[in-house]
Order: sequence, then structure tokens, then C-alpha cells
Amino acid sequence: MFLKSTELAALERRYRAALVNGITGYKPANLIGTVDAARRSNLAIMSSLVHLGSNPPLLALVMRPDSVPRHTLDNILATGHYTVNHVGGAFIEQAHQTAARYPREVSEFAAVGLGEHWRDDFPAPFVEEASVRLGMALRDHQPLAINGTHLVIGEVVFLELPDACLHEDGSVDLAAADTVALAGLDRYYRPRDPKRMAYAKAEQPPRVVGAPGDD
Repeated sequence: MFLKSTELAALERRYRAALVNGITGYKPANLIGTVDAARRSNLAIMSSLVHLGSNPPLLALVMRPDSVPRHTLDNILATGHYTVNHVGGAFIEQAHQTAARYPREVSEFAAVGLGEHWRDDFPAPFVEEASVRLGMALRDHQPLAINGTHLVIGEVVFLELPDACLHEDGSVDLAAADTVALAGLDRYYRPRDPKRMAYAKAEQPPRVVGAPGDD
């Protein structure tokens, strides 16, 4: 298949959305937990989380235009806090179902059968079943004029992950946490046979960490 921009624009809307979402490759599958001003909980699956920097630890979400009600965006702007929860292989079905359009007064946690996990020191709900959980504080919000989407930038102020997936150098083995990846809008993948590469240096050939002879 070879398509020019005019041919892409002419595609049926849902077909085009599936195609363009798929060509970006594997993406993180995360559940975003929020509450509104009345502490009604909300949960939504998103795959647009992007690392912006490590000091301070900033992550960005791209959210769809608010031409229809966007409960997650509204809640983040109202409370200034939200959670990021990795989707695990054991609850893909429930996580995917949070994409359905439930009324504002219905909690997706209850609707799909996922547990709310609260901490006394954080004002938004985590997913009980998630093994990797981040507490986020809103730091910036930029409506994007180019297509009406919203860029939401948050700082990691709370981090929880299994000891088994954390290496001595600070790197994280997400396969050990059973974190899944999302491709397109609806294809979920578990990582298999992950390969870790050493820091790239111009004077050395590529090296696999853990390979025979690696120091």
C-alpha cells in the first residue's frame, strides 16, 4: 500500500483513524485515574503518554478535542492531580472497556470491575490491580490550535513499582511487571524476549547487556 496525503484524507473516517493510530507503532497502555470536585472517580485508557524530562520528572498526555465532554481532562484541570496506572496482562479486557462513553456520574472503576486504591497522601485514585502506579501533579496545560487536542504536562510526585522489575542502575524491566503495550486502538501485546543494549558509543560496536563477555 502507498498513500499520499490526499488519499489518506479521502479514506473513511474510522478506517483512517485505525490506520493512523496503528502506524505510530507500539505505545504505552495506561489507565488514567481522576476524580471531579465532588470526588466522583473516573478511569480512562490512554496511549499517548510521553516522557518530557527526568529532572523534574515530567510526562505529557495528548488528549482528544473537547468537542464532546472529556471527563478526564475536566477532572485534571479541576483538581490538579491524576494517576497513571500501567495496564497488566491480567486485566486487559477491563482496561479496554474504560474507553466506552459512560455518563459522568458512573465510575468506570465500578463499571468495568477494577478496584480503586487510595492513599491518604494523594487526592486521586490508583488502580488496585496495577503493579506500576504513578501519582501526577498538573504542571501545564496547552490547547493545541492545530487540531483542537490538549497537551497536559504533569510531574511525577509518587511512584510505586515492584522491586523485581527495578535494576540496580535505575532501569526498569516492564516485562517483569507484566506491563502490556498497545498498538493502534485495540491490539494489546505482551513483551517477549526483551533485549537490552549497552550505552551507545561511537568508538565501540553495539553491545547487548548480559551477553557473554559483557562487563
